[in-house]
Amino acid sequence: MKLPCSTAQLLAGAAVVAALLVLVFPPLPPAETRALALIIAALGLWATGAVPEHITAIAFFTVAMLFAVAPPAVVFGGFDSAALWLIFGGLVMGVAVRTTGLGERIATRVARMFGTTYWGVIAGVTVVGVALGFVMPSSMGRAILLMPIALGLAARFGFERGSRGHTGVVLAAAFGCHVPTFSVLPANLPNLVLVGASEKLYHIVPTYGGYLALHFPILGLLKTAIMIPLIVWLWPDTPKPVPPAARPPVMTGDERWLAVLLTMALALWATDFLHHISPAWVSMAVALVLLWPGIALVKGKAFNDQINYGSLFYVAGIMGLGAMVDQSGLGNRLASAILQGLPLAPDHPAMNFASLATVSTLVSMITTLPGAPTVLTPLAEQMAKASGLPLDVVLMSQVLGFSNPILPYESAPLVVAMQLGGERLAAAQKLCLLLAAATILVLLPLDYGWWRLLGWL
Repeated sequence: MKLPCSTAQLLAGAAVVAALLVLVFPPLPPAETRALALIIAALGLWATGAVPEHITAIAFFTVAMLFAVAPPAVVFGGFDSAALWLIFGGLVMGVAVRTTGLGERIATRVARMFGTTYWGVIAGVTVVGVALGFVMPSSMGRAILLMPIALGLAARFGFERGSRGHTGVVLAAAFGCHVPTFSVLPANLPNLVLVGASEKLYHIVPTYGGYLALHFPILGLLKTAIMIPLIVWLWPDTPKPVPPAARPPVMTGDERWLAVLLTMALALWATDFLHHISPAWVSMAVALVLLWPGIALVKGKAFNDQINYGSLFYVAGIMGLGAMVDQSGLGNRLASAILQGLPLAPDHPAMNFASLATVSTLVSMITTLPGAPTVLTPLAEQMAKASGLPLDVVLMSQVLGFSNPILPYESAPLVVAMQLGGERLAAAQKLCLLLAAATILVLLPLDYGWWRLLGWL
C-alpha cells in the first residue's frame, strides 16, 4: 500500500527506535541481540520504503561490519550467491532486448494474441508468466525473460511509464511468473529448499505430480484467477494501441543474434536437470557474449546507463539478512517460540491446518521466503507429533505460508522484477497485501477442503 511520505517515515522511525530499545534492554545474549536489532531496523526500512532499498542494503552491510553482528562471509554471502549473478546476466539481457528492438517485435506479435482490451492484456501477460513456470526452473530467470517483453507490450498499447496501465502490465508480469508458480515443484527456490531439506532429514521426496495436484488447483489456478481482476480493478486503464506498420521491418542482424542466444539460454534453463549447469552461469555466459567486443549487442554506454546496479545491492542485502537470521540462531528461536504458542492438537485438523499455515507465513516474513523451509523443516517432526498429522502433511503445509508473501521484500525475484519494470515497490506492496488477504480469507479455507478431499487431512 502506498503510504504518504510522513507515514512511511514515521513507521520506519518506529522500527529504528524499536531496534535501539532492543539494544538498550537486551532480551537475548549479546550476539543475538545485535542481530535482532539490525533485523528489526532493516526490515522496517525495507517494508516502508522510506529510504531507497539499495541504501538500506548498504546501511545493513555497514552496520553489520562495524558492530561485528555476523562474519563477513555471512553478511556479504549474497554476493557469493548464484542468484545474484543470474540477476546480473538477466539485467544485461534485458538491456539487449530493449536496445535491439527484439522486445518490441515480440510484443507486437504477442499483442495479436491478447486482443485490444485491458483485461486481455493483463490476463495474457499473467498467464504467460504462469506457463513459463512449467518450462523454466528459475522465477528470477522468468522475470528477466518476460519483463522486457511486457514493457514492449505496454508501449505497444500506449501505456507510458507512470500510467496505471504500465503499472498493471509490470505487476502482471512480476506476480504472474512468480506467485502462482510456488505450486509447481521445481519452479521456485523455496520449493527446492523444502524438497532438499525433506530428503536430507527425513528421506521424504515429494513427486512432481503429487505436489502439483495438492497445490496447483488452489494456490496456482485460483490465485491467478483472483490476481488478474485485482490488477485490473486497482490499476484500470484504457489501451491505445499503436497502429502497426503496414509491413513490419525486416529483422536486423542484432535481433537475429539475440533471438538465437535467448533461445539457447531458455533451452539450457529448461533442461538443467539433464546437464546440471546452474541457470546463473547460463545467464552469465549469455551476458558475456552480449558484452564481448566485436559482438557488443549491449554497448558500453547502455551497460553503464541502463543496468540497475541498485537491485543487485538490494538482493545481496536481503540474502545477507536471511543468512544472518539463520547463522545467529534467531530463526530457530523464533520458530520454536511460535511453535510453543500454536494450538496444535490431535483430531483438530482445521486448527492444525490454520496453525501450520500461520507459522510458515510468519517465519517467511522474518527469514524471507527461501529461509522458511530452512528453519521449519528441522522442526517438522516435532510439529507432526504435536498435531498428530503425518510428517509429509506437515512438510507440505510450509507451502501455504511461503507461497503467500505479505510484503515484497520477502521475495527477491518479485523485487527484481519490479525494478526491471521501472516501478517502485509501493504498487507491489499493495497487491501483496490484498492478495494475501484474499488468500487467507478465501483460498486457504478452500485449500483446507481440497486437502480433505484428497485425503491429506
